[in-house]
Amino acid sequence: MTDKLSGCAALVTGASSGIGQATAAELASLGAHVVAVARRKDRLDELVAGIEAAGGSASAIVADITEESAAQDVVAQTVQRHGRLDILVNNAGVMLLGPSAEASLEDWKRMVDLNVLGLLYCTHAALPHLIEAAGNGPRRVSDLVNVSSIGGRSVRPGSQVYNLTKWGVGALSESMRQELAAKHVRVSVIEPGATRTELQEANRPEILAQIRGRQDGFELLDAQDLADAIGYMVTRPRHVNVNEIMVRPTEIA
Repeated sequence: MTDKLSGCAALVTGASSGIGQATAAELASLGAHVVAVARRKDRLDELVAGIEAAGGSASAIVADITEESAAQDVVAQTVQRHGRLDILVNNAGVMLLGPSAEASLEDWKRMVDLNVLGLLYCTHAALPHLIEAAGNGPRRVSDLVNVSSIGGRSVRPGSQVYNLTKWGVGALSESMRQELAAKHVRVSVIEPGATRTELQEANRPEILAQIRGRQDGFELLDAQDLADAIGYMVTRPRHVNVNEIMVRPTEIA
């Protein structure tokens, strides 16, 4: 445990597994009170218990942030409980791959709903509080971290709508960074490569087999590798904004 984020309230979406879960624990270890958000209550309860056992502070909110009112309520509850919001990590996302001609329109909509709209709903609700925290908080700076993907920088067949959503996250992040810089709201985007999480498990069996075939024999990233990078981003001095970090497995070109 450290006190680098002491007095800060951090909200992490998609915190029931993978990068979100690891990031929630990492921010708590840095001294923040973490509000973990996801749909799976049992996973959130386990996460909170683990953070508290390690000496950290955390609470959970069960919510589906693809619903605008739910995303607004998550932010409102965080501010009501802790009086502030210093860090928002927009991590929740889904990756559903496959050939365009065979794709389910529902799968495409699901990615847009969570990867784009859910992120927008949380960000829109959080911005006034992030601006306020940067003005009067203990660090005099606040952080908005958007989890994108290397799919936001390069494309491959079968990942068309996933690419669409993640390229959008990158564009949004850079525009907001320029707009909010003078207010000391730091906007950062992190772009993970192949990571050992549940993200790919939602794909159809034949698509999942293709993904695993491409990754077979390589040492993938762990969720903690990305949590470490996010922790680095949000603990820089006030005058330093790490705009973007891309993290890839060493062995995969």
